[in-house]
Amino acid sequence: MKRTNGAVVSEPARASADVRKLRASGSEPETVTPSLTRADRAELLRYMAMMRTAEERGLTLYRQGKVPGSFYDGAGQEAISVGSSFALAPEDRMCILHRDLGAHFVRGLTPDRYLANYMGRQGGLTGGKDGNMHFGDPDLGCVGMVSMLPDMALVAMGMALAFKLRGEERVAMTYFGEGSTANGQWHEAMNMAGVQCLPVVFILENNGFAYSTPNDLEFAVNPVERAATYGFPGLEVDGNDVEAVFEASHEAVERARAGGGPTLIECRTLRMHGHGAHDDMSYVPDGLHEEWRRRDPIELYAKRLVDDHGFAPDEVEQVRSEVRDYIAECAEKALQSPMPDPAGALDGVFAEEFRPLGNGRAPWSRWSENGDGAHSNGNGQVERSAP
Repeated sequence: MKRTNGAVVSEPARASADVRKLRASGSEPETVTPSLTRADRAELLRYMAMMRTAEERGLTLYRQGKVPGSFYDGAGQEAISVGSSFALAPEDRMCILHRDLGAHFVRGLTPDRYLANYMGRQGGLTGGKDGNMHFGDPDLGCVGMVSMLPDMALVAMGMALAFKLRGEERVAMTYFGEGSTANGQWHEAMNMAGVQCLPVVFILENNGFAYSTPNDLEFAVNPVERAATYGFPGLEVDGNDVEAVFEASHEAVERARAGGGPTLIECRTLRMHGHGAHDDMSYVPDGLHEEWRRRDPIELYAKRLVDDHGFAPDEVEQVRSEVRDYIAECAEKALQSPMPDPAGALDGVFAEEFRPLGNGRAPWSRWSENGDGAHSNGNGQVERSAP
């Protein structure tokens, strides 16, 4: 274990010759992170605020009886999905989980489709077939999740294998909680990714509890330390610092794109709400929530923009006010969406044709040559790349 650029790093004991390792000292990494522009930083705040505000509105709809099942959110974890996905290029691919709504928004999903999906409306991503977070927009390069965690790690690993076999400089990224690292599927994904030196980034969201089981009863060895046994680096970063997550993710993405293989990034945070809306979190020790509430990722970043990056308080508040107004409009649009026609319940059960995934938005200024972070074919349409 060692520390570089403020992140704890577990180096692989053995790695293939083509794996580019982190430097052994605490000096600059091999890949220097390009600067975030002022507009980039405003976007990071905007996407985190979008996730928080959309989920708060979703929870209200749940309490009003408009959501048929339970409700799951990522309150307190906004910096992880936003910071990591912000590093991806349009042609990269994602497997996004239920506490990572920010990544969906970064890639181009609009909040009305998210809210409509929870309410089982026709305007949701699943067309009313699912009242939960089991979705991914294929047009934006996102594969829909399943509840058996961490099965999506295997899917991301498979996409990365396809990229390598085709000789494409593309990267897959996925998320999972620390509780899922006890499952055999996690081992299979890590082992195959390491053996084949695949271009995949694994984001481990350690939010303190696997439902109600605390870390000290989950594992004897921290998962980030286990990365070395699979032959690739593991890093631990502050999951409430959006720029720290972005920088670690960017370095891992660029290493993967250059043929250096996988990285496991552990983001330490705390789940501020229950496992679902039905969970009262009575198992959380007294004072722990208050301790982490003082480290709220959105409030910390808003203060940082003012203190360190020349934003006026009014500018920060304008971003947050615009987000509140936008989410209110999206919620109204979702509520106006009709319930689905029962006659179409069996539509889409089986794939009738091969449909490649589309490219997602990539709002980081590095990818903004054509204005929206997507690769256009010149006819106003977004190009598709397989898979």
